Parts: sequence; structure tokens; C-alpha cells
Amino acid sequence: MSLKTAMAHDGAVADVSAEPLTDAERIWQVVARIPPGRVCSYGQVAELAGLPRRARLVGRILSRLPQGSRLPWHRVVNARGELSLPQGSAGELRQRSLLETEGVCFLRGRISLALYRWDAEG
Repeated sequence: MSLKTAMAHDGAVADVSAEPLTDAERIWQVVARIPPGRVCSYGQVAELAGLPRRARLVGRILSRLPQGSRLPWHRVVNARGELSLPQGSAGELRQRSLLETEGVCFLRGRISLALYRWDAEG
């Protein structure tokens, strides 16, 4: 099934190409494309989603993901290369662990964006 069709519960196929994506869907699509071992800033995700200067919206959308979501939310960090979750919180520890498992290194609590920032166009 392509992005232009959706299957209803009764098995019927509907053309949904005329329906614009919501801001959340645009953000999810960008975050889903960030490869393992790379990160994006909230502002970069917003820009790539066509939502310039909406970094806080990206944070809000990602904070509302359902438990168990497979979206790689952990690959989104702040513009300084830091994790934005409260230091020492379970979420911050989990994000750091997931990134380190993918080979992302931290130096004094920061990720080098020069080394690990995802270049969506390259």
C-alpha cells in the first residue's frame, strides 16, 4: 500500500492523497528517517518538516508519543547537543543509553553535532 492509499477496517481502499499531513505526522516522518548513530536538533527536525522556528512543537509532539512507540525519538537533542530531559531522570538515562548503543559518544554531557548531526540531504 502506498502513502496515497489507506485501508479501512472493512478492507476497502481509499485515496487519501488529498488529505494534508498534520504537523505531528510531518514531524514523525522526519524523525523516522534519522539513521542509527545520528542525531538532529529539535529545530532541525522542525525545519525539515516544513515548520521553521517550531522546535518547541517538535519537543511537545515527541513528549506525547505513546508508550512503546518505535519512533526513534531518542535521536533528537537540543541545539547544544545535549539531552533535554531532566538530568538523572529515567527518560534521560534511557535516551543516553539508546544513543550510546548506536555508537554516539558524549563528552562532558554533550554530543558533537559536527560529528553526529544527520545531514538529511547528503
